[in-house]
Amino acid sequence: MSWVAAVARLRARREPGVLVTVATVRGHAPRRAGAKLVVGRTETWGSIGGGNIEAVAIDRAREVIGARDPEPELMEFALNDKVTGRHGVQCCGGAVTVLLEPLPVVQAVAVFGVGHVGLELARILARHHLDLHLIDTRPEMLTDERLGVLADAVAQIHVHHTPLLPEAVLTELPPGTHVLIMTHDHAEDAALCDAALRTAGLGPIGLIGSSAKWARFRQRLATEGGHDAATIDRIKTPIGIAEITGKEPATIAVSVAADLLRSFEQDRHRAAPNPVAAVPYAPVAGST
Repeated sequence: MSWVAAVARLRARREPGVLVTVATVRGHAPRRAGAKLVVGRTETWGSIGGGNIEAVAIDRAREVIGARDPEPELMEFALNDKVTGRHGVQCCGGAVTVLLEPLPVVQAVAVFGVGHVGLELARILARHHLDLHLIDTRPEMLTDERLGVLADAVAQIHVHHTPLLPEAVLTELPPGTHVLIMTHDHAEDAALCDAALRTAGLGPIGLIGSSAKWARFRQRLATEGGHDAATIDRIKTPIGIAEITGKEPATIAVSVAADLLRSFEQDRHRAAPNPVAAVPYAPVAGST
């Protein structure tokens, strides 16, 4: 499997990993610069040459996977018989620098309703490294022509055509997905709110609309849906930053996106290291 396919597999699994690349080679070494290895929690794909270099790099990569806020880093290896590494001796005669690049699990966002505000929001979110799900019951909202503004997206975009039951998409979303409900139909919004509260594993739920709309929804969720107050409070409304009060679609989208990005930062700082994945690391003898 190519390293590109391995990275894609980790992303599809929503599993963190590390891309390990031979950055520089001086003298003789097992692999040339550019050789790559992808490390997951329990699997690896590719090779940077085997032996002590690869074993130590895998150990360090798994420690990086378990770190709270990992950063790229370089490791240097001297390949001679005077250096004993943690996993043995490699005496090729050269020196190798290896770059470790974290592959974190990206955030996932689901936008239910790709109207004027939804499309403006998608345009902003598409510029970020995340999984973006776009759902609408109206086929004309999801045409290739209309979504052409997202053609150069950094995000991976998943378009869901759901003419009948958009709430069915909720069970297909990755764990922890941030859900934003902003359809053209208040009845559809209400059904989505009810279904989202019944779907395990979702992240925060946001609803666009006025306080009058929310008052009606809250009553229905309690009386018809049977949800208790604490469960209903999982839904945030209004969405966005309160101090941004403009009504234009682009202004609302900026407000919602900014609030969402702030939430991502909070999630990142709350994330605890994975104690199982972490592997103690000591510098390699003879390396700098």
